[in-house]
Amino acid sequence: MPNGPGSGDYPAIMEVDPSLPDHVIYRPADLSPFQNSKLPVVVWGNGGCSADAASSRLHLLEMASHGYLVIAAGQILSGPGAPDARETVALPAADGALPDAAVTAADMVAGIDWALAENARRDSPYFQRIDPQRIAASGRSCGGLLALRVAADPRVDAVVVHNSGTFPIGNKLMVGGVEGSRALLDGLHTPVIYIMGGDTDIAWQNALDDFAAIDTQPVFLASEDVGHGGTFRQPNGGEGAQVAVAWLDWQLKNSSDAGKLFTGEECGLCTKPGWTVMRKSIPGETK
Repeated sequence: MPNGPGSGDYPAIMEVDPSLPDHVIYRPADLSPFQNSKLPVVVWGNGGCSADAASSRLHLLEMASHGYLVIAAGQILSGPGAPDARETVALPAADGALPDAAVTAADMVAGIDWALAENARRDSPYFQRIDPQRIAASGRSCGGLLALRVAADPRVDAVVVHNSGTFPIGNKLMVGGVEGSRALLDGLHTPVIYIMGGDTDIAWQNALDDFAAIDTQPVFLASEDVGHGGTFRQPNGGEGAQVAVAWLDWQLKNSSDAGKLFTGEECGLCTKPGWTVMRKSIPGETK
């Protein structure tokens, strides 16, 4: 599917900045509106913890079009601009060990570091256009676990987890080297939303267990019966992207209109056909 500019007020582009060659940037094409209204930052973990930072490009372009600087670790390995050769997939070692993840939580943190440095660099197109107090971590499947790891960074102010959830303490995930244990939840210091694909989503029970375990921060679980693949391949990232943007608008931009999707006894998602929700410590939750 071809890339699009997203449906928000700021048509978005996808690019690689020479000063951050191992990441892909999604941003409004025109940065001039953000001299006064600053850009929040979202760092993204790819599905499968793969190196393909374009695998969720429709979702990330949609997010950027609503006034966000989105940074995904990896390279453009699919879709427009990808090399002709397919990405080489690492195979398990002979002893059955899983291959190492292609991207890590440290790569996502490097995206935060770069954005803040660019905000302070006078010759940067992002100079004083980024809000260092509005940073989110997000990711999909294995990348959702990376986002939960990055969520412990004190600079992170919001978390969005797609089609993912942790495992009982002591377990690892399907990609070698990724910490996926429930201990990751101990690092949460901000509200978190899980956007899931229903009971056919292979991470469904993991997300339910996380929801039950989180008791120090507000948590929202929203689910649409679309399976583990979510709506990432739909135009503009589908309804999953709309929910993610609304959460970020509420958490990072203090949008009361966006908050209506999640708050109140008759919250927008509570009454939206095809969606089910669970809430804890969210205003208006049903006890």
